[in-house]
Amino acid sequence: MAEPTDSATPAATPGVPLPHALPEAPSGRPLSAGTAILAVAVAVINLLVGGVLTVVALTGHVLGAWPSPDPLSPGLLGAAMLGTAPALFTLGRATTWQQARTLVLPLVVVLAGLFTVSLLNAHRLYIAHGGPVISVLFSLGWLFTLGLLCVAAVICLAGQAVTRSGPAAPRTAPLPGWAKPSLAVLGSSWLGIGAGLLVRPGFWADFVPWQTNRVDAQALGVWALALGAGVLGSLAEDDLDRTRPALLSLPGTALAMTLVLAVRAAHVHWSSGPGLSLIVMVAGLLAAGASGRLLLRGTAAPGEVTRGTGRPRSEAAGGGS
Repeated sequence: MAEPTDSATPAATPGVPLPHALPEAPSGRPLSAGTAILAVAVAVINLLVGGVLTVVALTGHVLGAWPSPDPLSPGLLGAAMLGTAPALFTLGRATTWQQARTLVLPLVVVLAGLFTVSLLNAHRLYIAHGGPVISVLFSLGWLFTLGLLCVAAVICLAGQAVTRSGPAAPRTAPLPGWAKPSLAVLGSSWLGIGAGLLVRPGFWADFVPWQTNRVDAQALGVWALALGAGVLGSLAEDDLDRTRPALLSLPGTALAMTLVLAVRAAHVHWSSGPGLSLIVMVAGLLAAGASGRLLLRGTAAPGEVTRGTGRPRSEAAGGGS
């Protein structure tokens, strides 16, 4: 007697393999190798150049691509570079564009902004009007490196844009409601002062509580603009897991800036309105980064998220629904 067959199971045909279920596509847009390599390359440069600028400024000397009236401005530029380097190194472990964009996009702002400021003020660079040999060579390397990194950033962003995206990755660790207003104020403050220094340095330089010139004000404005964009980008992302690198860059930058400001404290007009505002804004970066890391650690404990899938480990291991 013939045994009954299950109508739901397709009959096996000799020589024809049974169909298999297609593997589930990873969530989100994969991070391209070029973007990760660019981030690591910039991190190495930031450690070297930022470390040199910071150390020279701490000793009371000036080193930069252009003359500066006070070591504070090039020292703070170096501190910002130094503070973001550890966060850029972590992008080498990121798997999706969503996890990297809150740091990569401000990085592009810095590269393009500093290169544009250098070109617009090319006649003020040491390479144009001369000076100490070390400063002239530094100015030449500064301009060449920024130009090269800007070209690489454009290529990487173009490659990232055409990278095929998987299903939309869900937000697994949304920002708490009480943190959003303070992040909005902090990001808008840095963005506003940065835009002012960049567009109208002659006017907004009076809001910097130490002596600066036009190029110093615009270069500081680029970094302030990038910090504001990073904070507001994290607010728009509304996911702690996606903003891990950005959360690491905030306290690192704040601590490096605090070190330079503390050593050169005698050159800062602390009792002025800009001086008090600077204290609040730097402290805000430190508080935002530290509280974000603590919140992320607390939310990851009960159900840790599988990186690149956007799903809890338990669900990813069991297949999910």
